[in-house]
Amino acid sequence: MKTKFHFFLIALLACPHFVWSAGIQEGEMAGYLFGPAEKVPEEFNGGFSLYAAAWPLVDTYPGHRFQTGLCGTWMHPQYEPGQEPEEKCYTDIEGGLGWWRDTRFPTVTPKFIMGGVGPNFSWIANGPGYGAGTWEKPRGQYGVAQLSPWLLFPLDGLNLKQGTCGELFGYGYLPLPLTNPKTTTAGKRVPTGNHCWTLFLNTGNFKGPVAFFTPFFWSQATIEHPEWAGKLLDSRPAGPNKAIQMETQHIPAILSKADGGKLYARVAPTSFPVGPDGGSIMLHRVTAYKKAALWEAVQRWFDGGAPADGLVKAEASAVHTFRQGGGSSWSIYPPQTPRDEKVPLAWKSFATAFTPNPITFGYRWNHQLTRTNGSLVILPEYFEMGSDGKKPQWSVISAKDVPPELGLLQHRFERAKEKPQDPRTTPEDSASCWKKPGPAAGPFKARLGDGSVVTYYWYRFADQPAMLNADLTSEEREQAQERVEKLHRAWTKDRNYLAPPDVGKLADLDPALILTPPPGMEAGYVPISTRQELEKAP
Repeated sequence: MKTKFHFFLIALLACPHFVWSAGIQEGEMAGYLFGPAEKVPEEFNGGFSLYAAAWPLVDTYPGHRFQTGLCGTWMHPQYEPGQEPEEKCYTDIEGGLGWWRDTRFPTVTPKFIMGGVGPNFSWIANGPGYGAGTWEKPRGQYGVAQLSPWLLFPLDGLNLKQGTCGELFGYGYLPLPLTNPKTTTAGKRVPTGNHCWTLFLNTGNFKGPVAFFTPFFWSQATIEHPEWAGKLLDSRPAGPNKAIQMETQHIPAILSKADGGKLYARVAPTSFPVGPDGGSIMLHRVTAYKKAALWEAVQRWFDGGAPADGLVKAEASAVHTFRQGGGSSWSIYPPQTPRDEKVPLAWKSFATAFTPNPITFGYRWNHQLTRTNGSLVILPEYFEMGSDGKKPQWSVISAKDVPPELGLLQHRFERAKEKPQDPRTTPEDSASCWKKPGPAAGPFKARLGDGSVVTYYWYRFADQPAMLNADLTSEEREQAQERVEKLHRAWTKDRNYLAPPDVGKLADLDPALILTPPPGMEAGYVPISTRQELEKAP
């Protein structure tokens, strides 16, 4: 008697997306890993932070089809029941650690991007000077303003120190009142709020605020859609109970079919960090905040009160605990396969979720099916199509169980041959906002561990291009300038703002990104990247 799985397999082989000609077929592994975080009360709607492990997911960078994030989350606006936008209005902050197809200068060490998404992906801002669109038609390049005077944010994303392997990268977003609310937006009678969602980092060599999304990045959508006014992140709080996941869009794989019809697959060597106890810590101290955690003390300071120390208040914080569980939708399939035809791999046969303490999540590994190489555990590479008794799945097999005539054993996953990446540039027009009023000092060069060179200048904070494109008057920019000068004098880069981790070791940023302002520019000036290119051979 044929089972449902047999009929599914027959349909799978007949599917036009599964082209089973002789030899090796190109494929990929993709999907999500899920972190089972418990909910916290909805009143903790003033931002979040977390510690995520950073490591080289693959041992050889495959090329620009490779795209995957490490563990992270999606921060959406929070609405009261009945206040949600009537039409589709997807908007959030969803950046984090990973690799992206538009990364110009990648290595196996991940980078970090901010990942702000305007309504329905109309704008995307990944960092100062880095976003969607072109400089002729920008769709996010001006959405993030540099705040720190001690950290350079490259145009290609924020670099971690090369060789990072399992250390914890602490980051999060809290709103700061760096601007005031406005009753108009680009001359239209729709309001803009003053939530400057600010990236805070906690790393081994830098701590504190880095950059922020200008409120206009969100509210500019209301010029064409006034019905969205008051419903975007310029003014809305943030939902505290976010998805905690690792999103993988493409890891190279190959597939082949034996003469008897059985399907086999091989995945490019994929690794996770492993500690002395054999486990992998993935996430730690995922925290949601009340707005009072930082905002109120900073607002009083800006209004003439005592300086705020910048330490996020523990009493206004709620740390998510992790329950048992955590699943996977990682699947192996040829490109363009419809979602309902993607076959998952038997993740739980070699990975078991565990919580070494209530606020930490990770995995333990079946050492009969995985192998350890130093501080990394290498996941299974070879699979055959099987069934869990109800549905098809890719089951782990050893190399000796793969028919040698298929060619899977001989295949080498190597970096794709690609043309050298073009430099990332910014406008050179003397009349542009990059030149008028222009920088106060520079150019300077920073040579990064990814092989690129960044050209940067020092701009007065209020004169940086993002602030000139933030729908602020001269008076409004000067008020923000005064507030930022207070921050620069009081908030240094070498003390805690976010609560430190209880486990593990902090990751370092690329040391070349840590700067000292030029004499006389210690307060009120920020470094702005204007060009990034591959280091030229001597």
